Amino acid sequence: MEIKRGTLIAAAMAGALGAGVVSAHAEEPEKQEVRMTRKTRGGRILVFDVNETLLDIEVLNPFFGRAFGDPRVMRQWFAELILYSEALSLSGAYTEFGKLAVAVLNMVAKIRHVALEDRDVNDFVDIMRSLPPHPEVPEALERLRTAGFRMVTLTNSAPQPGKALLDKAGLSHYFERQFSVDVVKRYKPSRQTYSLVATELRVEPGMLRLVAAHTWDTLGAMAAGYRAALVTRPGNAPLLIGAQPDIVEPDLLAVAGRVVSLDD
Repeated sequence: MEIKRGTLIAAAMAGALGAGVVSAHAEEPEKQEVRMTRKTRGGRILVFDVNETLLDIEVLNPFFGRAFGDPRVMRQWFAELILYSEALSLSGAYTEFGKLAVAVLNMVAKIRHVALEDRDVNDFVDIMRSLPPHPEVPEALERLRTAGFRMVTLTNSAPQPGKALLDKAGLSHYFERQFSVDVVKRYKPSRQTYSLVATELRVEPGMLRLVAAHTWDTLGAMAAGYRAALVTRPGNAPLLIGAQPDIVEPDLLAVAGRVVSLDD
């Protein structure tokens, strides 16, 4: 659908003024104008999870192999991280995701009777700050952008670390907004996190599609009224209870193909 240039510029300026702390970065007006004057679809806006969906957390495996003697402990750490992020939200408490990640790392070490040194924790933090994209991600995002889809992110990470991750991975330019749960102080899959995106973009939840590698994330998004696409990366699978994502594929490139077909 072609949109007149003047209308697009006005929309871009309005979005920039309304972004506030919700966006992890404020774009220069001319950059927004360039992006918004692309051919855009009038259909769903794609909302991407970041960690593991776009960025590869498996690069942490060698660290866990060195520090714990078993790279599979990474999966225990990540599962506990999600568990305790949700526990904090249910109990009304909140701390930034990066701090929680380190606290859970130390908890797992204590459970496994592993003595972590400061340099071990520093190595862990350094890796977390430079997660690379999965190999197919740039091509998939480029295909979706070329097809005219608007794209944003929604992450458990705090705004500045979340922005830095996408900048370092070379992916920031694909997204018109970067949303963080830090604004509502509730972790996904709390309904408030998904409602935040709909409110800020001024659309009904049904106009949004979450793209994520985690079933707990797609469950939350669909409960909030989104459509969902599940990327079944290693260690992830559908939970065959209740409503299901209408797209389930093993990588983001396959998901992109289905999105272009279904959300045209």
